[in-house]
Amino acid sequence: MIRILGIDPGSRITGFGIIETDGRRSRYLDSGCVRVEADQLAEKLRIIFDSIHQIVQQYEPRQMAIEKVFMHRNADSALKLGQARGAAICAVSTCGIEVSEYTPREIKQAIVGTGAAGKEQVQHMIQSLLALNATPQADAADALAVALCHAHTAAGLGFMTGVQGKRRGRLV
Repeated sequence: MIRILGIDPGSRITGFGIIETDGRRSRYLDSGCVRVEADQLAEKLRIIFDSIHQIVQQYEPRQMAIEKVFMHRNADSALKLGQARGAAICAVSTCGIEVSEYTPREIKQAIVGTGAAGKEQVQHMIQSLLALNATPQADAADALAVALCHAHTAAGLGFMTGVQGKRRGRLV
């Protein structure tokens, strides 16, 4: 079983989700949110770093998957998101953990079957796929979706011997 930490980064709320997978089945371990109450950017990034580092120390994941930054309308928001991502990546990379990145569209496609899925659809599928008793909070569900996306992608490529990667959406 491989333990995967999924991260949905944010400068105010960073979601995390931890699963174990054997490549065919995934099991829920924990999820939640790091809520950042600080005003100064440096303090926010320290809180994210320390919180993710503590989660890594507690659960000892072997891999981490994180959502890529996407540019929407507000460049300032994208910059803050990128800095939060950097703090989370640094927190796990100091422990030698492998980091993979996925776009929001790739994550939704892997979990729901369409890259245009809404938050409620992602939450519903996470609850169903991981057999959870209740609907997880949106940021935690997104983090679990990132972890499951990685588990599905890594498992799919791992079972195909000789696969080198993707070019223009096709395996080569």
